[in-house]
Amino acid sequence: MNKKTSDSNKTKKTPKLNSKSGNNDLVIVESPTKARTLTRYLGKGYRVLASGGHIIDLPPKKFGVDIDKNFKPEYELLRGRKKIADTLAIAARESSSVYLATDPDREGEAIAWHISRYIAPSFKGKILRVQFHEITKKAILESLKVPGDIDKNKVDAQQARRVMDRIVGYKVSPLLWKTVARGLSAGRVQSVALRLICEREAEIDVFVPIEYWTIDGNFKGENIEPFIARLTKLDGNKIEIPSKKEVDQIVKRLKATSYSVIDIKKTQKKRSPYPPYITSTLQQDAGRRLGFTVKRTMSIAQQLYEGVELGSKGQTGLITYMRTDSIRVSNEAITSARDWVASNLTPEHLTATPRVFKNKKGKSQDAHEAIRPTDVSLTPEKVKNHLTPEQFKLYDLIWRRFVATQMKEAVFNVTTVIIGDGKGIEFNASGQTLMFSGFLTIYADVKNNGNEENNIKVPKGLRVKMSLELLKLDPAQHFTQPPPRYTEAGLVKELDELGIGRPSTYSSIISTLIDRKYVDREKRSFFPTELGKTVNSILVASFPDIFNVKFTADMEEQLDNIETGGKWQTVLDDFYRPFNEALLAVEGRKDELKKTTMQPVGRNCPECGEELMYRWGKLGRFISCSGFPKCKYTENIEPQEPIEVKDKCPKCGGEMIVRDGRYGRFLGCKSYPECKGILPFTTGYKCPKDGCEGNIVERKSKKGRLFYGCDKYPDCKTTSWDPPAKGPCPECGAETIFEKQTKTGVKKTCLKCGWKGEE
Repeated sequence: MNKKTSDSNKTKKTPKLNSKSGNNDLVIVESPTKARTLTRYLGKGYRVLASGGHIIDLPPKKFGVDIDKNFKPEYELLRGRKKIADTLAIAARESSSVYLATDPDREGEAIAWHISRYIAPSFKGKILRVQFHEITKKAILESLKVPGDIDKNKVDAQQARRVMDRIVGYKVSPLLWKTVARGLSAGRVQSVALRLICEREAEIDVFVPIEYWTIDGNFKGENIEPFIARLTKLDGNKIEIPSKKEVDQIVKRLKATSYSVIDIKKTQKKRSPYPPYITSTLQQDAGRRLGFTVKRTMSIAQQLYEGVELGSKGQTGLITYMRTDSIRVSNEAITSARDWVASNLTPEHLTATPRVFKNKKGKSQDAHEAIRPTDVSLTPEKVKNHLTPEQFKLYDLIWRRFVATQMKEAVFNVTTVIIGDGKGIEFNASGQTLMFSGFLTIYADVKNNGNEENNIKVPKGLRVKMSLELLKLDPAQHFTQPPPRYTEAGLVKELDELGIGRPSTYSSIISTLIDRKYVDREKRSFFPTELGKTVNSILVASFPDIFNVKFTADMEEQLDNIETGGKWQTVLDDFYRPFNEALLAVEGRKDELKKTTMQPVGRNCPECGEELMYRWGKLGRFISCSGFPKCKYTENIEPQEPIEVKDKCPKCGGEMIVRDGRYGRFLGCKSYPECKGILPFTTGYKCPKDGCEGNIVERKSKKGRLFYGCDKYPDCKTTSWDPPAKGPCPECGAETIFEKQTKTGVKKTCLKCGWKGEE
């Protein structure tokens, strides 16, 4: 903490806090929800307060890092946090000991460190560090028995990341302001994630589909039901059919051939359960199975960790800490899972010995366990009535994944039949049958609508050398497919496998890319916007060795090594030297880079005759004269598909057109700037509120998110994130309802009576 902050803390008066009798020790956590849970568990003798996260950090409106003084951070008390900071300081003075129980990760360690430095000048007792990996009474009491000190290495690791990200953000973002548009931002990991999305889109753009064909044969034998086999070999060689011409020749030859069973192979395949969840695998699975965004997954997991009201049991933490990359599980938890399987399933489902998963060397911080239920006996069905639908779905997923780890493998019988003429033509039919479900009894895969396998069956009764009749041939044309666009789950998987960022940061990375309009999301897939492509091209051209996968992954490893004693200033220096060299080189190329962001429109300026160019501004792309700043002519970019507008200008009676503004689309006079008449852009739907004669219009929130509201605001405050749709409501008959497309269908809501439906 800098001297200025410390001095101001001593001189300013702090509010009085009435101490409560018997509250001898103070426990400080981050979350108010967690504070309530701990208060119930600890009872008299303890007072529990929440910091609400960071109280001290780098300043929000200035650089705040002195690079010349070995990257010294200039911390300050965050705006709006003085009251809670002083409350903690007063409560500390009235306590015998202070237990800092912020979250058990780097960020939590840094928060604990800042709090301890703030309260230390006026508190002479013991300041201790405790970590709660699960919010249960037993775990909390045991942690309080063995307090420790703040882990300075972990604090340094967080500090190094924070300073490095501040350097990148404050040094690179101005480059984007000067070459693209003001208000843009660049982040150390965010920019690499954008690069991955843009490079995948580029692969898709240049992809050329290649035609290929397959041929399936429908065979029948004596007392054998018809079954399908695929042609795999011709003249003893693996078959590749590039065109219809070859197909016709092959089909003609196949029809003139006699077939029999050449070989039957029977094998057994086993599937083992997956390890328990870590942060990244939970994010991926919740995305694939439940359709949750990474941000939603982490928010719900936080609720389950901090505690949910369970009737007579009170506030109860249901899962262990959700930010972890360790698959280690305590012996006690393994035993509880095995006891549940033995009591509720058959003995055959339980493994003979406990199954233990090992972390990859150097990959995890083993202080945490994997994400698991705190009490296996609290099955999803037992707590369902106390959880929201989303909480239940995520808890159900975590509970099943964990219990499955102590169950036997699933066993499949695999039968492969080879059919041919004995002269080089071969068809292949393969199928498998689930013989023992094992762990799939609890945790089915997402393939095939929740069934682990299709359970395809090769007909019984087939024998080697049995003659078969070819009933028909089914040629099918195919084309190779481009690589798929990233979904959230796919991007998380890619970032995790490449070692880019850390799972705890993936949610903010993705949110920033969307909020900055660098990417759009359609049907769960990410598309880079034109702005995103432009920003990416500038960053890659300017910092090819900084914003690349290998450099970023190597830097992540160095940042992790600080936790084991590495010098954080050394890591920052290793990063800053090449970064600063690249930054200085780019300074002289700003004008050249700016030109790459502009594209010719194909016509000349009506005022001065110079060429018109597409440029970027804080509201998006627009058309500007290339003679700027001498000529200040500009145009809005008209929609590619003009929207018919029947309304007339309220000022001059002229034609109106659709324009984009800061708060969404609106109708503007075509004669602008001579006439500045405007009207709201209506959706064509009436406001459903009783007595209101307004129309539903498009609006944008402060963060740029589209929503829908009544044009009579503030007299009518009807709003919805979901777009309006034609009624009537089946309950009240309202003409306008609101619809949202989800993974399972279309959810409908009536804002007039509260009706909800789904189809």
